[in-house]
Parts: sequence; C-alpha cells; structure tokens
Amino acid sequence: MKVGILGTGDVGRALGTGFAKLGHDVKMGSRSKTNEKAVAWARETGAKASVGTFAEAAQFGDVVVLATLGTATEDILKSVGAAAFKGKIVIDTTNPLDFSGGMPPKLFVGTTDSLGERIQRILPGAHVVKAFNTVGNAWMFKPDFPGGPPDMFICGNDADAKKTVGQILRDFGWGIVDSGSIESSRYLEPMCMVWVIHGVLTNSWSHAFKLLQK
Repeated sequence: MKVGILGTGDVGRALGTGFAKLGHDVKMGSRSKTNEKAVAWARETGAKASVGTFAEAAQFGDVVVLATLGTATEDILKSVGAAAFKGKIVIDTTNPLDFSGGMPPKLFVGTTDSLGERIQRILPGAHVVKAFNTVGNAWMFKPDFPGGPPDMFICGNDADAKKTVGQILRDFGWGIVDSGSIESSRYLEPMCMVWVIHGVLTNSWSHAFKLLQK
C-alpha cells in the first residue's frame, strides 16, 4: 500500500515509520520537498520512505494521513485541493488545539462542530476517519502496556473506510472502538484533552485508553 503523510512533526514521523516497518511505501509531505525533518526521517527510515510537498504526498497515497498542526490543517487542505483526496481514505489524526494561552491548551472548536467534520466538508469526495488522536506519538506503533493493548476510538461516515483503518490499527497493535459517524469527532477531540490534562497533572505521558467490556 502507498501511504501519504501530511506533516513532518512527531506524529507524522511516528506513523510514517510504523507504516514503513509494516512494508508500506510512505511519502512524507510538507510545504517544501527539502524540509529538513522530512529528509532526515526518510534517510533514517530507508528505501520505503520518500519526501515531497503536501500535494505530492496526497497524490501518492492510497491512504493519506493528516498529521498537520490543528490550526494549520484547513488551510493546508484547501491549498492542496480536494481533487487530490477524491475516493481516498483520509486518516485524520488532528486535534483543534490552541496553545496560545500555554499549557494545557484549549479547543478552538467543539460541542457543535469539530475539526474532523470541517475536514470532511473540505474533502467531500474523501472518506475521512478520525484515529490516532487520543494518544501520544510514542505509543502509536505497537503500544506496550501491562493491561494489554489499548483501544483506539475511531469515527467516520464510511463503513468500508473504517474497516480498512481498523485493520491498519490492528497491524499497529491496537484494539478498535467504532464511535460512529464523523460527527463523533466532537467527542473524540475533547478526549484528547483528557489525555493531555492527565499528562500535565501527573507529569507522565505513558498512558492510553482502553474500553472494558463484560
């Protein structure tokens, strides 16, 4: 499978490395194809990794991962254009976090809308699935916790897209909890805040969520 990663931060690099380790071809995109972080990542990752612009990564991927800063995501997608994403699964890892007031951040959208919904509206021909937004980048690939594999909560409008993303998550070592349509991003994005606030209060970032069932 070809995977396009939009974003060169910790999340983008962690997921890109994970996909490459699983044997997928990965192109990491940024504003410039000479982005230092992306070039260094590709050099370290090996033959499965390449770099390009945001548009080139979006066009490359059978699956496209949004790992951009929440405040920049909408403008980046509009600059690339919806056509590059048409018919593709778009894994939305973003959160609408506003750090202007320091830590912990605040959400710049929520309760009656979400960044996930905004992304789906910008990309009407894509199948957006919210995932990987409720855990830190260190635990995104093959998370190892004493209580067993944690769960990733996902949401999206297309059942087949969620099935595909669910298999990707299993390959990455996660359990999956389907949380319904993309509208449920209104709840999963604040769930990231719960993860962040716990980290701030405990000064520890080694935690993840698990849904227990009986």
